[in-house]
Amino acid sequence: MKKFLTTIFLYALLLPLVAQTTDNVKLANEYFNRREYEKARTLYEDLARDFSKIPLIHNNYFFLLTTTGEYKEAEKYLDRIIKRFPGQVEFRIDLGRVYIAEGKEGTADSYFNNLIDEIKTNSFLVRQAANYFNSNLLPKYAERTFLESRKSVNNTAIYSLELANFYRVNGEPGKMVNEYLTYLDSNPGNARYVKNILQSLMQDNSELESLEAVLYNKIQEKPDNLVYPDLLIWAQLQLKNFYGAFVQARALDIRTGQEGIRTLEIGMIALNNQDFNSAARAFNWIIETYPSKPVYIQAKIHLIEAYEMRVKNTFPISKEEVRKVIEDYDLFLNEVGIDRSTLQAMRNKAILHAFYLDELDTAISILSQIIEIPRVNKEIQAQSKLDLGDIYLLSGQPWESTLLYSQVEKDLKESPIAYEAKLKNAKLSYYRGDFLLAQEHLDIIKKATTREIANDAMALSILIKENIALDSTEAAMKAYAHIDLLLYQNKTEEGLQEIEQFKKSFQSHSLEDDILYLQSGIYLKEAKFNESITLLEKIIESHGFDVLGDDAMFTLAEIYELHLNQPDKAQEIYLEFLTKYPGSVYVAEARKRYRRIRGDFQEEPLN
Repeated sequence: MKKFLTTIFLYALLLPLVAQTTDNVKLANEYFNRREYEKARTLYEDLARDFSKIPLIHNNYFFLLTTTGEYKEAEKYLDRIIKRFPGQVEFRIDLGRVYIAEGKEGTADSYFNNLIDEIKTNSFLVRQAANYFNSNLLPKYAERTFLESRKSVNNTAIYSLELANFYRVNGEPGKMVNEYLTYLDSNPGNARYVKNILQSLMQDNSELESLEAVLYNKIQEKPDNLVYPDLLIWAQLQLKNFYGAFVQARALDIRTGQEGIRTLEIGMIALNNQDFNSAARAFNWIIETYPSKPVYIQAKIHLIEAYEMRVKNTFPISKEEVRKVIEDYDLFLNEVGIDRSTLQAMRNKAILHAFYLDELDTAISILSQIIEIPRVNKEIQAQSKLDLGDIYLLSGQPWESTLLYSQVEKDLKESPIAYEAKLKNAKLSYYRGDFLLAQEHLDIIKKATTREIANDAMALSILIKENIALDSTEAAMKAYAHIDLLLYQNKTEEGLQEIEQFKKSFQSHSLEDDILYLQSGIYLKEAKFNESITLLEKIIESHGFDVLGDDAMFTLAEIYELHLNQPDKAQEIYLEFLTKYPGSVYVAEARKRYRRIRGDFQEEPLN
């Protein structure tokens, strides 16, 4: 009991001293933060005598000593705490920093090299030292720490992730890539992890191009390592070099016996990105190489889709070419028959009959046949109902359209197709001039659906809100919506007449750029390229930083590239586009096209 009371008594005596010391640390740091450095230093000198306080004051005290030129005092201070904390590598590095501050670079270099040599087999101290070197702007010693340790333990893969991050922070993408590949050599099962890291880090195309070049060299050095071509395919897809991705996928399919699966995937990605030539190459190769495999049917239908998309994007659209595509679908359906795998081909064929040949009855008959097939897949049935609704709108029967759209909404609630149906119903309200109802639909769609549908909903919502806010009669917006409907129904001449009337009735209206863009689109489809260019240039000049500015410039470049065969002019516009609209959704595509014109992608001729 007496011993216990003595302990309590001593603790009571020491408590005020502990509290006072703690208060002195706070006061010293407060003086430091207020830049009252002399007052702070006086307190730090006293506190530094107590080793337990070193972690609380070191950074500030070290800063004061070095910035005021008290190098000898700093050396004495560091010598003392290094003896007390020999395993604290940061204090030892700080001593080298004092040598550098004194202008003794040679002494510092020798000192750091000895330190690195001493700790090189201790992975914990290696990481600690490298991080501290780098955070104190001594990157060459951070790199040397990792590399010397790697050499000493005879393990070329150790620290690969740390070095990759080091090179990224220090702006050396080539070395960064090499380290990630080194890591992947030892951990091939973590390819997805590395891709995810690279996708988050490599925002600049020059970095992806650097990766691409390194991978080509790696493939030549280690042709049996399948990790490299797989990563190369990924890099080429990021760069939208779909032809290059196809070439690598084709080689991998042969080597791994995947029977065209990887190539089919690349073809689909190319098709979805409107690179019809690369998609056609991929599908053609599968058809020729694997005629008796399950992948054949998918490649066959997607090949026809690639030709179809190319026909639809060649202006003016040739009805003769459309009929050839329909014949291809007929031959395919006769060869394979009608089953779940070929219903998509029937849908595509129906849409061509309706929207490009004005053969509505034929289209309605095909779609009705799909809808009525027993136990038909619900998704394809719903898509066919939406197609049928579109055709009824085409023929001027909007009430039939909304009935079908609403059926799909009800039958497949909360699915992407249901939201697509809701968007179509919103457009019906928009076409009718019922903007309030349209807006109610659009507000729902923006919150819960796929990105593509949400973006379309957002675009229409913005169009409505911006152009009825200052127009209580909504007259201009109603006139614009009616023109939009006429163009959807392929009533081009009537649409052009109403556009001219709109320009006279609503001069300098906020919809001016939208009307010009609609009109330029009409001229583009009619292959009146000069007329389209004039309107696009007017949008860029007068409304360049409005919503349609980037659309107009990208379309302008496309016309020169794809329709006027003036690649140099297109390349010039794409380059200007990348500078003027760095945040545009078209940036990746514009960069890919710029690089293709420049000759970065060497492609085989398409038969």
